[in-house]
Amino acid sequence: MKIVIFIAGLYNIGLAIFHIGFWRLFKWKKDLNHLRFENRAIMQILNIQIIFFFIMVAYICIEFNDELLTTKLGRAFLTGNAIFWLIRTIQQFIFLRANHYLIHILTLVFILGTILFSFPVLSYWF
Repeated sequence: MKIVIFIAGLYNIGLAIFHIGFWRLFKWKKDLNHLRFENRAIMQILNIQIIFFFIMVAYICIEFNDELLTTKLGRAFLTGNAIFWLIRTIQQFIFLRANHYLIHILTLVFILGTILFSFPVLSYWF
C-alpha cells in the first residue's frame, strides 16, 4: 500500500503542475478580463489555493507514508481525499456536461484520484 500512497503523492504533483498552467492553457490573462474584478480575483485565488493544497497533499503522502497507513488520522486524511476526488468526479457531470474527449479524460483522472486514496483505506478494513 505504501507504493499506492506514494503514487497518490505523484498524482497530486501532476495536478499542481496542471493547475499552474491554467493561466496559459485557458488564456486567463485575456478571458478573465471579461469577468468582474472580484470574480477574476476569486478564480485566480482559488486556483493558487488548490495548487498549494495539491503540493501539501503530495508532501504528506510522500513524507508520512507509514503514518497514513497506521494511524486513524492518516486513514481519515486518505478518506477525506478520496471523498474530495469523488465529489470532483460528480461535479464533472453537473458542470461539464459537454461530450468532449478531454472532459472524459479528466473524468477518468478524477476517478483515478478516488481510487488511489480509497484503496489503502479499503485494504485496511478488508
